[in-house]
Amino acid sequence: MSKAAEYRPLPPTPRAGLTQDWLIYDEARNRLVLYLSDYHAPTRAYYQWLSIRPGKALPITFTARANLSLFLDNRLVFTAHAPASYTVDLAKLLPAGSVAGPHLLCVWQPDGSPNLPSFVNAVPATPPRVGKASPPLLAAAPRPRGHQGQNVFVGFLLFIGLCYGSLRASYQPGFARIYQLEGLWGKGSTEQDFLIKPTLTWLNLGLVLLFALSFALLLVAIHTNIQSIVILRQLFDVAESAIVVRVLLYTALVAGFVLGKYLFLELLGYIFDVTELVTIQYREFIRTILFMGLFLPVVMLLYLGLNQRLPETVLWVSNGVVSLLLIGTVVRVARTLHHKTSLLNLHLFSYLCATEVIPLIILLKLIVFTY
Repeated sequence: MSKAAEYRPLPPTPRAGLTQDWLIYDEARNRLVLYLSDYHAPTRAYYQWLSIRPGKALPITFTARANLSLFLDNRLVFTAHAPASYTVDLAKLLPAGSVAGPHLLCVWQPDGSPNLPSFVNAVPATPPRVGKASPPLLAAAPRPRGHQGQNVFVGFLLFIGLCYGSLRASYQPGFARIYQLEGLWGKGSTEQDFLIKPTLTWLNLGLVLLFALSFALLLVAIHTNIQSIVILRQLFDVAESAIVVRVLLYTALVAGFVLGKYLFLELLGYIFDVTELVTIQYREFIRTILFMGLFLPVVMLLYLGLNQRLPETVLWVSNGVVSLLLIGTVVRVARTLHHKTSLLNLHLFSYLCATEVIPLIILLKLIVFTY
């Protein structure tokens, strides 16, 4: 059925404007085939036939990472020099002497897959009133909303900093039990004290929400490639320009994942008959992510300061911090469970793989190794 769907007749060439039907190059058959997101693997180049008439504006908007390129009829017409949102007029990008008719648009990202859902037709400008000149359309000019996005990120970071300061002043003993570097890998009384305390206190709940907000900022600002995940786009289709809504949505998803993991552990603990380990495992999970999540706002400060000049470096640092957060949490939980009961037992090792290792691999794939 899948192969039959792959080679179904292509949609007719649109009269004007982009559609969501993209083509990819089939090297074996030397032809373009319809791209099916749930069937084909992501690729670097996508094609679409467009009807373009020189002199008749055909504006499109899209979000691009650095070095994304547009080709018309196999000629390079645009390259993104920095991550931003762009508006271009394809009619103005046509080579001199081009005629009206079908032209092949190619979107190419050399270091990954382009953000295809962001390629849409630009909203036509309101017709000018009589006696007023219409402003010229700027080709390949970044839209100013990127600066608005930075203001949103700065505002959220200030809010996170104020909340951390308020919680530290109000709950000093509990705050110290979590954010002590010497106790993270030790066996001191501070560690044992945390593991016997109730898990969902008001302090821990507030810190979980701050962790979720910090992680959400990182996903929206740097890991924009998660927008290309099919299941996420189908469940939560939020516009690229709605930065605040996306931050709040991802905050709810991260917080829901952290708090909902307890139910997941309870279920698998019942299946593997190790329910006595669930509580201590979840407490160690909470303690570790809260401690390591303190470094996420630092990455956001790095993004705000260096992303315009060194976007790839910022992405590498962000991937490293997220990977360290996820892998370090699994290692710490495994170490704590091993002190409770030996994980050399195949039964307990299988339980650890089901509750920690497999979710770790899935999260690394979705966030770090999206392409």
